[in-house]
Amino acid sequence: MLKGLAITPPVIGRISIGRVVEKNGKRLPEKDDQFTLTTQVQNRDGWMLHPLNESLRKATPGKLRSIPVRLLFNDPDLNLRAEYTLFDRETGRPVCVGNGERCKRVEREGTAILPCPSPEGCQFGGPGGCKPYGRLNVIVGDEDEMGSFIFRTTSFNSIRTLAARLHYFSAASGNLLACLALELKLRGKSTTQSYRAAIYYVDLGVRAGTTLESTLMEARDLDARRKASGFDQTALDAAAKVGFANGAFEDSPEEATAVAEEFYPETTGENPEPSGDGPAANDKPAPPTLRDKLDRKAALLGGTAA
Repeated sequence: MLKGLAITPPVIGRISIGRVVEKNGKRLPEKDDQFTLTTQVQNRDGWMLHPLNESLRKATPGKLRSIPVRLLFNDPDLNLRAEYTLFDRETGRPVCVGNGERCKRVEREGTAILPCPSPEGCQFGGPGGCKPYGRLNVIVGDEDEMGSFIFRTTSFNSIRTLAARLHYFSAASGNLLACLALELKLRGKSTTQSYRAAIYYVDLGVRAGTTLESTLMEARDLDARRKASGFDQTALDAAAKVGFANGAFEDSPEEATAVAEEFYPETTGENPEPSGDGPAANDKPAPPTLRDKLDRKAALLGGTAA
């Protein structure tokens, strides 16, 4: 195994609730109020749609706001990884990644382990755009039982909700998270910060038309069948944990460039994040707050001084 290279779950597609569009010569994120499944291939119009995107839409009347999924691992933290992350917007590479206690920061001498006070209390990352960044891997369809779709988000609402659901389902099922038949759901809410406009975030629950009790019973049956066939879920979780720990940063340079473009765009005053914590598509964006203006001014002054 190559040291320094994070070994991550094989990805066969992406799940998004937005896209990147070109406006006034700049490529900027645009929100949506439904899911889209894409391949990992881009053309001039953006990410190419995955065949499952069309089949799921045919099975769901109206907008695609739920996706039946299964999880790869029993450990909640292997399915969803979330950190505070600061990207270099020129290269697209991560500069600093932390969990609120410790961070890994790229410096001239190499990668340093430093205290992480979270973005609000960090003079290094706060003005530069450090924010929560989460990655959720899920199995969609039956084509590839080890291939996953990845959902990336900088939405605090999505990260907090998904983390809670994963830990709750793990506890309720007796650590059978990978055997549960679940679905991703898109939910909306309004807050004073969104000026009463709907904001969308991603949730995880049992599939429509089923109950938690029946889902748990099916999970126990599936776990028994897997064990009888020789499937070792404990070993799979252990291998994944070692793979994630093999590299300093999870995203490859190619992936990081696309992530920075979609979730860490140039400052425009439009708050254009497509993954929640912002107005839905076609809603007017909230005007920049005084904090936003001060942060941008501090970032500009910092760049001038450098």
